[in-house]
Amino acid sequence: MTQRHVVSTVIAAATMLALSGGAVAAADGKLVLFANGEDLATDGFVGRKLTKDGWELHFDHVFATVDDLVAHQTEPPYDAEAGGEPAATVSVAFETGGPVTLDLAAAGDDGRVRVADAAAPEGHYNALTWSAVPAPGGDWAGQSMVFIGTATKDGRSVPFTLTSADTHEYTCGEYVGDERKGFVTAGDEADLEITFHLDHIFGRADKPADDPMNQEATGFDAFSDGGTQAISLAGLHIGHVGEGHCAVSYR
Repeated sequence: MTQRHVVSTVIAAATMLALSGGAVAAADGKLVLFANGEDLATDGFVGRKLTKDGWELHFDHVFATVDDLVAHQTEPPYDAEAGGEPAATVSVAFETGGPVTLDLAAAGDDGRVRVADAAAPEGHYNALTWSAVPAPGGDWAGQSMVFIGTATKDGRSVPFTLTSADTHEYTCGEYVGDERKGFVTAGDEADLEITFHLDHIFGRADKPADDPMNQEATGFDAFSDGGTQAISLAGLHIGHVGEGHCAVSYR
């Protein structure tokens, strides 16, 4: 069963509960979803945080197109390492009207981009399912992620545009960070976050070369000719919830 089918099944179950007067019938608060590319998207790969092969990167844009955004209350908590389906008791879909393209490099002061919000029953939303999908239209139609910027190394500057058409489907557990997220109470709002870890794509020079992330990361040397080039993101674990992990499939 694909993730999208799982999400549809969970939403359908939640709807049946609502119609029968179950726990999801009352929408008591609001859940707000943000996306975050962290300082690597907004400030770039600079200082000690160069790419694993020593490039400084500055991004004009980091476009990511997302869809199928659903928050869940699960019992037991979802284990991303084990994978499988979330055991959702309540599910809330963020109605975006289709795929939404975000610019992670144009985030606000808190480093985040607001994606959508939804009325939500009280409780702790400790799981999130979502997908990175090809944009259906616009300048980058057919691409799920696009990186536009300038790379510099040894005094040489290279303008680049990297495009990826890969679809990634994520099932994530609870957000992990300085504060726990997703606690909705009556008349109030809570937030959740999709976090894009760009160092899983380009690596980090301040980490050992044999670090598992650097071993898997592509780096930038392969794109040093600049211009517009395709980049494969399949197999690179980009999507997280803070530092929390997600199960992911690619196609």
